[in-house]
Amino acid sequence: MANDRPESATQLATQFARSLTRVLQTRAAQLGFSPGQFPVLIELWEEEGLTQRQLLDRVDVEQATMANTLARMERDGLIERRVHPRDRRAQQTFLTEKARAMRTEALTLAGEAEEAVFSGFRRFEKELLKEYMRWAIANARKL
Repeated sequence: MANDRPESATQLATQFARSLTRVLQTRAAQLGFSPGQFPVLIELWEEEGLTQRQLLDRVDVEQATMANTLARMERDGLIERRVHPRDRRAQQTFLTEKARAMRTEALTLAGEAEEAVFSGFRRFEKELLKEYMRWAIANARKL
């Protein structure tokens, strides 16, 4: 039986991330963005005018990944970048009206995706799992 092999936490985390990404991908495509763009949108919905460095720190991805994500978002009409008024080498990132308009529906779709993935979990089980995940992530960041 294929499921008889032992599963490591790494394998489970990878499978979970891939499964959630698939669910989000389907829902995000309806609105015109990708799952990789969603964390950037969330940060910019909270605070516009962030630099690429600030987004990197908040989203926790590689520099090249962020650069490519922002380029795609700009191409797709979700963001615009402007020269920082105090540091001409940096650019600030702002949402377009298109991206602002999709906020409510995008957050609703993400919530539905999370509910679908955690279907059958009791509230405390879901919260406990999330707490364990945050704890493991914090430990991994110390390495």
